[in-house]
Amino acid sequence: MRSTITFAELSAWLVELPVRIGRYLLTIQVTDILDIAIMVFVLYKILTLMRTTRAVSLLKGLFVFFAALLLSYLLQLNSIYYLMSRMVQVGVLALIILFQPEIRRILEEMGSRRFIGFFTHMEGGSTMEQTIGQTVLACTEMSQTRTGALIVFEREILLDDMVRSGTMLDAAVSSELLKNIFFVKAPMHDGAVIIRHGRMLGAGCMLPLSKNVNLSRDLGMRHRAGIGMSENSDAVVVIVSEETGSISVAIGGMLKRHLKPETLENLLRNELLPQEEPDGDKQRFNLARLLRTGKGGGGDDGT
Repeated sequence: MRSTITFAELSAWLVELPVRIGRYLLTIQVTDILDIAIMVFVLYKILTLMRTTRAVSLLKGLFVFFAALLLSYLLQLNSIYYLMSRMVQVGVLALIILFQPEIRRILEEMGSRRFIGFFTHMEGGSTMEQTIGQTVLACTEMSQTRTGALIVFEREILLDDMVRSGTMLDAAVSSELLKNIFFVKAPMHDGAVIIRHGRMLGAGCMLPLSKNVNLSRDLGMRHRAGIGMSENSDAVVVIVSEETGSISVAIGGMLKRHLKPETLENLLRNELLPQEEPDGDKQRFNLARLLRTGKGGGGDDGT
């Protein structure tokens, strides 16, 4: 049996390739496109959900396994290919065992009232505005009573692993609820509250401590946990000091301390609410870009 392809055969195949592709495209119907689009969308949502857990590392391992299987077949490594192909036969059962927590969580999401949110992830701006207002009100009152608090606003990077370290909730954010959670004798007051899309997702959650050795020594564990959370994600973390009552915000590993309530509200609005560029700024930006283009399309000097 011939295992090589001549140059003439390869050239003929390349010449016929556009014709074959055209014939195949003519056979595609609207239902086929709809079928593919639905499968891609569902697969994307499943992968998006699974990336919130350690399942992504297992997926990487599977990709490496199948790449090694294909490579052993191409290089005719018969022993390795035989063993790995036999492992594939029990692969479905192994996947169910490995991904059992993730599969269970996906089914729970699909069976819950948040099924529509599972597919859309729609976020209401009014809900976030109300959440910010209630958070500022609670932090202001806890600052006056020197009640320690740690509030995490999740953004693009999901924090499901942190949520599972505490008590999972699904509640609207209110100042009274926040003050009750962080009350000094409450069972969850030492942990953090995590907020997603304007709703309280978990309380009493454990956060990673900052590894920055240059932090001030007067910062306690609550501040170090808030800074550590901001170092490991894009979250916005609000901290109320139990010793001084001062309000701080950690973003990107940086800590902004001694904030006034109005400063805290403006900061949270700038970080958590979508910012619309004024029409005047858009026009000036477009005009500046047009002027740069008219000068020959060169880059800016000194950049």
